[in-house]
Amino acid sequence: MKTNTLKIAIIDNDDAIGGIYKQYFQENEQYELHGVYSSVHRLLSDFGRSHPDIIICEAMLNGISGIDGLEYFYRKNKDLKVLMMSHKNDFKLIKEAFKKGASGYLIKPITKERLFSALDALNQHGIALELDVAKKIIDSFQTKSFDVFSKKENEIIELLTQGFTYKMIADKLFVTPSAVNFHIQNIYVKLNVNSKSEALRKLKEMEMQQLNAA
Repeated sequence: MKTNTLKIAIIDNDDAIGGIYKQYFQENEQYELHGVYSSVHRLLSDFGRSHPDIIICEAMLNGISGIDGLEYFYRKNKDLKVLMMSHKNDFKLIKEAFKKGASGYLIKPITKERLFSALDALNQHGIALELDVAKKIIDSFQTKSFDVFSKKENEIIELLTQGFTYKMIADKLFVTPSAVNFHIQNIYVKLNVNSKSEALRKLKEMEMQQLNAA
């Protein structure tokens, strides 16, 4: 092993994929696979032997989840880099992973090319963010969504705050203006307001509260 080779440990509870990971790392001079583990606990038990530089970890695991495992990994080595991976391209999961210290997030299934591209990005820039994940994060901040409103009401709110008229909203959503008016009246009731200007001001306040809580 060359002195500049980075040691990789993978945690994945899919037993069938362990051999695939080993194939990926064959004859690779920059990264060396030191082990494929089925749980956070198994890697932690073997940490003294493997001393990984980078951990690639499934986010959703039985026992200690991959995201909760981040705290344990950094106790072992604060300079570690951890790539989370999951079949779920879900903003809440992605946000939680990064809040707890993940350096990147990959959507499964992961090809050899995508895996090494992420490792190279992590090695060079300290973070690995694929286009689909980045788009999900951007969309989550660009699209207004409030739990108190229905899906259709949130769609109307998004267009209303962009300056669309009732007729433009109706055309955009392929509904009648009267249907739009019905939904807007329900929005006003939930906001406890009586006008469009009041509604927009209240929605802006709610949006700021959501961003501050993110």
